[in-house]
Amino acid sequence: MTEAIAYDVVVLGAGPVGENVADRARAGGLSAAIVESELVGGECSYWACMPSKALLRPVIAQADARRVPGLRQAVQGPLDTPAVLAHRDDYTSHWKDDGQVGWLESIGIALYRGQGRLDGPRSVTVTAEDGTVTTLTARHAVAVCTGTRASLPPLPGLDAVKPWTSREATSADRAPGRLIVVGGGVVATEMATAWQALGSQVTVLVRGGGLLERMEPFAGELVADALREAGAEIRTGVSVASVERAASGTVVATIDDGTTLEADEILFATGRAPRTDDIGLETVGLEPGSWLDVDDSLRVTNSTWLYAVGDTNHRALLTHQGKYQARIAGAAITARAQGVPLLESDRWGAHAATADHDAVPQVVFTDPEAASAGLTLAEAEAAGHRVRAVDYDMANVAGSGLYADGYTGRARMIVDLDREILLGVTFVGPAVGELIHSATIAIAGEVPIDRLWHAVPAYPTVSEVWLRLLETYRG
Repeated sequence: MTEAIAYDVVVLGAGPVGENVADRARAGGLSAAIVESELVGGECSYWACMPSKALLRPVIAQADARRVPGLRQAVQGPLDTPAVLAHRDDYTSHWKDDGQVGWLESIGIALYRGQGRLDGPRSVTVTAEDGTVTTLTARHAVAVCTGTRASLPPLPGLDAVKPWTSREATSADRAPGRLIVVGGGVVATEMATAWQALGSQVTVLVRGGGLLERMEPFAGELVADALREAGAEIRTGVSVASVERAASGTVVATIDDGTTLEADEILFATGRAPRTDDIGLETVGLEPGSWLDVDDSLRVTNSTWLYAVGDTNHRALLTHQGKYQARIAGAAITARAQGVPLLESDRWGAHAATADHDAVPQVVFTDPEAASAGLTLAEAEAAGHRVRAVDYDMANVAGSGLYADGYTGRARMIVDLDREILLGVTFVGPAVGELIHSATIAIAGEVPIDRLWHAVPAYPTVSEVWLRLLETYRG
């Protein structure tokens, strides 16, 4: 039997989260190994954040240009879809991970290719493609950073239809003539926006009452209005009862009201499931396929050595939030390895992922963009806070009018009336994604309203919406 190879930290999953856990451990003076069964760089680099935003950037730029006098006439034609797809391919490095592998090598992190599985406490086996098994042991910590996969509904015959998930939607080499999108969340709205603009006729089927239901209600309403204006059809309050692939190659979807839809492809954007079903959780007393509960240092409940960082802990399924957790976990692992007491009593300290609860930012790259940080009004009220929602029409900001003719958007801030700080902010409108970090800073920093009054926005920028929100609050 081959002797186990020992490292201070072993990381399962070489996506952005796993890479950052390993990097932070290395920066703290620990040795680290990382295990990956697919491409180094993970879902975000090849099938999610990067390709989707590469597809959406030309769409949003064209939409903005069409709202600018003197420019709109020059951009009335269709997008060059092959050029957009080629640009997307460049941003995924043509689905090759040489660059990211080189980065790992440059900072001294060992990479093991294959399926990594826990094999009891602090032990990981790696099964390579050729069947070779390598055993790694971790002196201090194993971090599960395996992310999530698309979750498909239990429809009979769905596998035979070969539906699109987020992976196929972001990596397709052509625009289908007709595309059905099932779902109303971020993936559904972004991919509906992209493929409608790239030449597909899109129909969106939403089980709930509207789009983006985890954000403020007006976000989904404004995005739905824009999608309809672009030519997409949106049906709410409906579910897919069955699907089949016809002999002609088209997809036939039967809706729960008995009607049918036909399309060239169907995308199911109906949620995510943890990639924890085949990583040996049963060897350490945990349930395969489950989400992993963690404390604020990202250590798995009732464990002294196992961490779950990123999507697998179900705290905030966002790449940037997973990377934030990785920085916290790396600091906590290092501190524990060195016998340094954790700053567990410090709510915003180096070893607590407090932002997961109170200051999560998100941008939905639709047209218009929807961006939020912190809590919605409903979430704040459900948490028992005494709050006031302050709304403002972003079209009334001078910078918005200069940015685009007919600017349509809305802003809301949620004020904690007892502490006079912000608990949440939502912006919807063109280019608001670049505004949201200011909201994140205000929320994470618990900046008092009286101090925000002295943060003067430059004129004439869209950021003046901050002044208008504060004026509306003060009356």
